[in-house]
Amino acid sequence: MRGFDKWRQGLLDSPTRDVDFETMSGVELAPLYGPSGPLYPIEGSDPGTTTEFPGVAPFTRGPYASMYRSKLFTMRMFAGFGRAEETNERFKEILASGGDGLSVAFDLPTLMGLDSDDVRSLGEVGKCGVAVDSIFDMERLFSGIDLRRISTSMTINSPAASIFAMFIANANHSGIPTSELAGTLQNDIMKEYQAQKEYYFPPRPSVRLVADSISYCAAEMPKWHAVSVSGYHIREAGSTAAQEMAYTLANGFAYTEAAQRAGLETDEFAPRLSFFFNAHIDFFEEIAKYRAARRIWARWMKERYGAKSEESARLRFHTQTAGVSLTAQQPEVNIVRTAIEALAGVLGGTQSLHTNSMDEVLALPTEKSARIALRTQQVIAYETGVTNVADPLGGSYFVESLTDQLEAMAEEIFRRIDEMGNGSMLEGVLEGIENGYFVREIADSSFDFEKRISSGRRVVVGVNQFVLDKEEPFDTLVIDPRSERDQVEFLASVKSQRNSALADVALAAIKEVAADPTRNLMPVLIDAANASVTVGEQMQAMAEVFGTYEETPWV
Repeated sequence: MRGFDKWRQGLLDSPTRDVDFETMSGVELAPLYGPSGPLYPIEGSDPGTTTEFPGVAPFTRGPYASMYRSKLFTMRMFAGFGRAEETNERFKEILASGGDGLSVAFDLPTLMGLDSDDVRSLGEVGKCGVAVDSIFDMERLFSGIDLRRISTSMTINSPAASIFAMFIANANHSGIPTSELAGTLQNDIMKEYQAQKEYYFPPRPSVRLVADSISYCAAEMPKWHAVSVSGYHIREAGSTAAQEMAYTLANGFAYTEAAQRAGLETDEFAPRLSFFFNAHIDFFEEIAKYRAARRIWARWMKERYGAKSEESARLRFHTQTAGVSLTAQQPEVNIVRTAIEALAGVLGGTQSLHTNSMDEVLALPTEKSARIALRTQQVIAYETGVTNVADPLGGSYFVESLTDQLEAMAEEIFRRIDEMGNGSMLEGVLEGIENGYFVREIADSSFDFEKRISSGRRVVVGVNQFVLDKEEPFDTLVIDPRSERDQVEFLASVKSQRNSALADVALAAIKEVAADPTRNLMPVLIDAANASVTVGEQMQAMAEVFGTYEETPWV
């Protein structure tokens, strides 16, 4: 079937939003445009010289035929602070304000696999996200929220399997079958060693945990994305757009190989892999990055990893505006930056979007600033008209050239990683982690960028130009220190009231299965969650088998 015919059929099969697809002057807008003009799904239509179509491999112009004419991007707000009850209130405020997806921000101890009563957690409990120690915190976190209706994203990596197990167990207690849960687990451990540094175990057993969760979701959770391969943190650490895209896709290829080694066929799991990209301030480069990423993923999945299903080759991604682009100086200007970055994500074809709040460089966002960030998405979606046409910048000489150039830069990086792995992207990524390749490359890019700002060659408004003599006071969210004390006391009550014998049995089972790489850890982690075993206890049990990781300093 010709590309046009596939696109046409996809468009006809898609529902259409009940809106007027026209400009403010009344000009009717076609679903798609090509060199010859508007393209409609009319029998016998001639697409002219158009060769690429949204919803048709290699998906340069978008993963779906109708794009936002059928369904707008999910407006997902990142939230979490203090105790679970406090974050639950913020979740309900986001949903009441029109958000249609939740994204959980965990505090640093939880991200590091530590319980709130761990001596290393002192002063950090509930500060940069919500504290979750046990299934009871998960219960309070989602109290009164219908997990059948709401898509949930959880930004968690090293202890992702344990947190996921608690999420599943809590949903089951609420009467929701595992198969009905929809959402995304970030669960991208590779980028932790490359950029974010929230790791616990060495790389190889950590990848085993990711593969176990992929296998579990392939068998039990058809609506769940087991991994969100995350370039966001790579970019926040200082990489270029080309590096962000290339390292992220390389990690995706690595997880594909890990799942294949676990016995899965590509088409059994690849449709449920998702991606998470940064939307930075270089507007057109960001759009080109997303288009190139879709094209590369489609080609590699079919040619290298044997995908037969179109769904396996269809890259879908979430976008978050660039936290690192925000400034403490004149923080209201961050609203402008965020709006431009969010628009790049939408014009690049994102499936869901998170907009940073203007005050996040200073503290966790206030309710007001979070609402403004959400309203930014809503203005883009409902007022600008950019959602009326699929790939409105497709065919732009500039955008198409940038797309090709970024693709070529990524392919050169893949060549180097593949060479390090002797023909395996999984082994290449692991080797790149172990020999410091990724850390050095990102550090060099970050240093080069900072030099341009320091020299004034790159203008940052309010920082090196257009500076105010005196900054106005800015109200920020303050976390009540009593929140940490209350969380530690609650954890103590959980440990004192649970059945200790059941908890001990669950921990012994975790160690037994961890020692056998042929078995899947997810079922025993769910059992442990049901036995009120905490995140820290689960992680420590696995560490007795896997060991812990300490990075080699690279220069």
